Amino acid sequence: MFGLFKKKSKKEKLEDQFKKLMKEWHTLSSINRAASDEKYAKAQEIAKQINMLKNEAA
Repeated sequence: MFGLFKKKSKKEKLEDQFKKLMKEWHTLSSINRAASDEKYAKAQEIAKQINMLKNEAA
């Protein structure tokens, strides 16, 4: 309850963005293959950024 006004960290924002892109990728995979591939590529770039942040924290 007290975390209501807590700002998200950069990692949390990237993870939310990654989940959103993967959902869009899945939806587009049966409709528009080119757009689907583009979403997947963006999601992979975000995944790399998340991994870099995890490695910096370790």
